[in-house]
Amino acid sequence: MKSKLRSAWDSGETAVNAWLSIPSSVTAELMSKQDFDSVTVDLQHGLNDYQTALVVLQAIAASDVTPMARPPWLEPGIIMKLLDAGALGIICPMVNTRADAEALVDYSHYAPVGGRSFGPTRAVIAHGADYHLHANDAVITLAMIETLQALENVADIATTPHLTGLYIGPSDLSLSMGYVPKLDHEEPAVLAAIEQILAAAHAAGIKAGIHCLAPAYAKRMRDMGFDLVTVSSDIRLLSAAVADTVNQMRD
Repeated sequence: MKSKLRSAWDSGETAVNAWLSIPSSVTAELMSKQDFDSVTVDLQHGLNDYQTALVVLQAIAASDVTPMARPPWLEPGIIMKLLDAGALGIICPMVNTRADAEALVDYSHYAPVGGRSFGPTRAVIAHGADYHLHANDAVITLAMIETLQALENVADIATTPHLTGLYIGPSDLSLSMGYVPKLDHEEPAVLAAIEQILAAAHAAGIKAGIHCLAPAYAKRMRDMGFDLVTVSSDIRLLSAAVADTVNQMRD
């Protein structure tokens, strides 16, 4: 049960991740048919709830991309339900301490690694009857580092056993540092924080990911050494394409 995302990492490549905020199987199918390594369904700030996330995960299954999800919060019920629905990765928001990271690992793994409850209803359909034998190795856990508290604890968080990696949420991170919340930062202090998180991940032997807006910035993060870059989101890409078309017509 080796995923496209893990295959990219095993080949030494920086994985490219898509972000799904729109609760639609059509846009999800369209995005997943592009050359992404993984696709993340966003239930935190995206417009998805569990039921639409399930439908989106079913649409993604028509492609070979790795299905992941961002839950609304570090909460066991929704994390376990998303995994049971077939997600192979969890990008968890607001992981501020080692205890938070340990909880994420616990909720995402079966015994003896964690305390995930057994009942992989759709995961068995999507990933095979022997899912339970491989789930602990297959599931990807990325802890979002997006506050000053998390930045202060990042080295400790990074050494959490069985944690796959760290994922930078630049908007919340910059907001907590007193800057405008946005993607693709150039402020020296924010860039220093980004480099600190990347270094902490790699020092611990785990992966590092970051959410970007422009492809040029994402390539820059790739060249810096990030293992996963998210490029924009479905809603941003659609909005930009529509705006550009209308502006050209009105010009």
